[in-house]
Amino acid sequence: MPKLTEYTSYADAQAHASSAALWELFDGDRNFLNIAHECMSRHADGSGRTAVRIAHADGTDEILSFDAIAAASAQFAHWLVDNGIRPGDRIAFMLEPSLPFYTTLFGAMMMGAISVPLFTLFGLDGLRLRVDDCKPSLLVTNTEKADIASRVEGLRIIVADTGLLEEINHYPTTFEPHTHANDLAVFQYTSGTTRELPAAVKHTHRSIVTLMFAALYGTGIRPGDEFFCPSSPAWGHGLWHGTLAPLAMGVTTGTFAGRFDAVRLMKGLQDYKITNMSAAATHYRMMKNSGKAGKFSFALKKLSFTGEPCDPSTLDFIRDTFHVPACSMYGTTEIGVVLVNFPGAEDYEVKPGALGKPIPGLKLEVHRADGTPTAPDEVGELMLWKRDHWESTKDLARVDASGYLYHCGRADDVIISAGWTMSAVEIENTLLKHEDVQEVAIIGVPDETRGQVAKAFVVSSRAPGDAFVEELQNFTRERLAQHEYPRHIVFVSELPKTPAGKVHRKILRDREAATAANN
Repeated sequence: MPKLTEYTSYADAQAHASSAALWELFDGDRNFLNIAHECMSRHADGSGRTAVRIAHADGTDEILSFDAIAAASAQFAHWLVDNGIRPGDRIAFMLEPSLPFYTTLFGAMMMGAISVPLFTLFGLDGLRLRVDDCKPSLLVTNTEKADIASRVEGLRIIVADTGLLEEINHYPTTFEPHTHANDLAVFQYTSGTTRELPAAVKHTHRSIVTLMFAALYGTGIRPGDEFFCPSSPAWGHGLWHGTLAPLAMGVTTGTFAGRFDAVRLMKGLQDYKITNMSAAATHYRMMKNSGKAGKFSFALKKLSFTGEPCDPSTLDFIRDTFHVPACSMYGTTEIGVVLVNFPGAEDYEVKPGALGKPIPGLKLEVHRADGTPTAPDEVGELMLWKRDHWESTKDLARVDASGYLYHCGRADDVIISAGWTMSAVEIENTLLKHEDVQEVAIIGVPDETRGQVAKAFVVSSRAPGDAFVEELQNFTRERLAQHEYPRHIVFVSELPKTPAGKVHRKILRDREAATAANN
C-alpha cells in the first residue's frame, strides 16, 4: 500500500491520513523511537547526500551532509556520556545554524538528553529566565555569547569552536539510541506569552510523528523537494517545520544564519534551486519591500507562511513573483499546526486571506461567548476539540459557508511582530525596571514590514527626548531579546485605567486606530 508521502491530493489526504499511516514513515514504533535516528542516522548511507544548506548573511554558503551531521552527533553523544550527562538532563544551546548547532541538537537527543534551543539574540535577562527554568547541565554557545552566559550563576558553558569538534573527533561515529517514544526530547520556549516567562513546551520523541501531518499538509513536503525555511530554528517554526520535519523524510532543507537580509534570501532560493519554502509572512513582505525580486529567477512550486496573517499587497507580490499561491499555516507552539492549505494539492482551492481547513482528523469550530457555534462569517473565538473538550486558541476567527477559516485578531494582549510572538506584559515589566519609568503600557500597532510592532506609552518625570527613547529601547533589548522592544515610544502624563485600576489597553488601541483612520 502506498505511503502518505506518495499522495499529493486533498481528497487522498482525507481518505488515507491516519495515525497508523504516519507511523509507517518511521523506523521506530510506539515503544522505542529517537528523533536523531529518524532525522539523521537512518539517512546517513555514505553517499554524502546533502542534509542542510545554510545561507549565511555574509554571502557564504555552508553545505552539510547527512553523513557529516550524523557522525558528529554520535561523537557528541559519546562525549556527553563521558562527561557525566545522563538521559533526561537538559542540554541548552545558543548557536546560529552551523555544524555545531546540528551536532548539539541531534547529539543530545541521540543519547537521551533533552535539547533546549535558545535564541541567539537573547540578552542576559532573557537567557537567565530560561536557564533558571530548565536548569540545563550545560550550555553550548559561541565565544561572543559565552561572555553574556558567564554572568549566569552556576551555568556550565561549552564554547562550540574548532576545539570542541577536535575534542569529540576521537569518539566513535555511531551511537545506538535507546529512548522510548514517550521520553522527553526537546524543551521549546515560545517567543512570548502573557506571563513574564514564556512557557517551555515539552516535546517527546513521539512528537516527530504527529508533526508529519503539518509537514505533509501544511508545508507540503514530499521526497524530492528542495526545501527552505528562513525562520530561526530556536523557535517552533524553524525547528519543527524547517528542520526536523524535512530531515525526517530525508529531504534536503535550507536555512538562514546571521542577520536576516531579504536579498540574500532570494539569492539562496535561486542558487539552491529551491522548490518548496515555508517562511513567516514578514519574510515575504521584506522581499517585496526590497524591490529586488525581479533580479532573480525562482523554481518554487510550493509556498507556505505562518506566524501572522499576510496582507493583500504581499499576497499579490507572491502571486506575481513566484506564480504559486501562498498557503497559510496556522497553529501555536502549544497546540501545533491545526489549519492548513494543502500546498501542492491540485484539487484544493487556496483562498487568499484564509487560514485554511483543519488537518485531517482534527475538529475546529468558531464559538460565541455562550459556547454555541457561530453562523457563517460571524466572528467568534476559534476553538479546538482536544481530549474530549473544547480548548480555546485565544484567537478570533470566522468560518465561511465552504468551511474555510479566517483570522480576525488576537483574543489577548499578545503582539505578533515579524513572526515573533511578544508579550505586552513582559515588555512592560522590563521597562518598569528602569529607574525613570513610573508607568508603562504596551500595545501592538500596524507596521508595513513587520505586520505589528510594539508601542510604549510611558509615564515619567524625566524630560522626554530622542536620547531617552533610545535609552529605553536599548534597556529593553539588552534584557529580553534584540527584536523584543518598543519600536515606538510616546510620553504621556497618565494611562487610562479600568475601574479596578488596571491599565486599559483597549482604550489605547482604539485611540491608535482612530488616529490612523484620520491620517
